[in-house]
Amino acid sequence: MQLARIIGHATSTVKHSSFKGWRLLVAQTLNPQRAPEGDVVCAIDKIGAGAGELVLINSDGLGAREYIGDPKSPVRWFVIGIVDE
Repeated sequence: MQLARIIGHATSTVKHSSFKGWRLLVAQTLNPQRAPEGDVVCAIDKIGAGAGELVLINSDGLGAREYIGDPKSPVRWFVIGIVDE
């Protein structure tokens, strides 16, 4: 589990079939002090997180594939919750 801030969304004209119906969000990972730390990642989202929101993301590939419902999906990061501020 990693704290992150949504900084935008990704648009793709061609994407893996398992991503159909999922939003692709660009998230900046944060440290415990909520300062940017590490790389920006692309995460799938179905809970409705928007730009500027603080979220919890998870990088468990197996969990992401189970969540998306496709054991062969290339997904790695997914939004698991929106943090109340």
